[in-house]
Amino acid sequence: MRPALAVGLVFAGCCSNVIFLELLARKHPGCGNIVTFAQFLFIAVEGFLFEADLGRKPPAIPIRYYAIMVTMFFTVSVVNNYALNLNIAMPLHMIFRSGSLIANMILGIIILKKRYSIFKYTSIALVSVGIFICTFMSAKQVVRSSQIILCIGALTFALLMSARMGIFQETLYKQFGKHSKEALFYNHALPLPGFIFLASDIYDHAVLFNKSELYEIPGIGVTLPIMWFYLLMNIITQYVCIRGVFILTTECASLTVTLVVTLRKFVSLIFSILYFQNPFTLWHWLGTLFVFIGTLMYTEVWNNLGTTKSEPQKDNKKN
Repeated sequence: MRPALAVGLVFAGCCSNVIFLELLARKHPGCGNIVTFAQFLFIAVEGFLFEADLGRKPPAIPIRYYAIMVTMFFTVSVVNNYALNLNIAMPLHMIFRSGSLIANMILGIIILKKRYSIFKYTSIALVSVGIFICTFMSAKQVVRSSQIILCIGALTFALLMSARMGIFQETLYKQFGKHSKEALFYNHALPLPGFIFLASDIYDHAVLFNKSELYEIPGIGVTLPIMWFYLLMNIITQYVCIRGVFILTTECASLTVTLVVTLRKFVSLIFSILYFQNPFTLWHWLGTLFVFIGTLMYTEVWNNLGTTKSEPQKDNKKN
């Protein structure tokens, strides 16, 4: 049940989160740092109260390992925000992030010495190509060549760092056991001092948010600037999303987690196209076909969702 619940949280939380992030980014393209800071702060406070027991509960995984994971996690977040600050279209931003399956598999082969069946290689290639087609055909905004070079460099680095972090998490859970709530807390609490270097940018966007038009929240009658409402909903949905991802990392192998997250990105893209009334061309349908064929070929993912990583020997034989 836990893997199925985690998948539900990932799709429900992450898909709705993309909508509020796009609403924020359309109005203020450079707001990535304040969004990330708010998300980190909310999750850290929640974890400090309910997981760390106000600091009285010692971590099951040594802090030095969390320090390594946090460095990678914070770096990925900042680099992705930097790419958004270049005012590129969000579909373009998703092109490289949709390549996480390939990055995860390559690093898994190099670092963990994993081997996969030809059907798994083919299915992952089809899913990645399908998402690439959909995101590329959805991109409307034209950016300068200098921006493209910076974006390619930044997003490629973030892609590889994110895949490496996933593998690092997998090895930690094998060594110390499953502690998804603890990992969620420390991954968001420890990086908070790093936002001091981004304080000026965060303050500037807070001022801009205060100047946005007022919005009355349905049902409760509270009025606040609409950008703060978007940010609040983004925080809540992000918490649901990332909570599901961290549960999933304790139940499934890194590649399976990456596939689920990648499929979520595809669903988010389609939902975003429909919600914001972006065109859905024959190329989009072709991309959709590739994704679903790739998913059907990757049949082992559903078996893995019901198989915890406490059985690594069987998984390796299947692969």
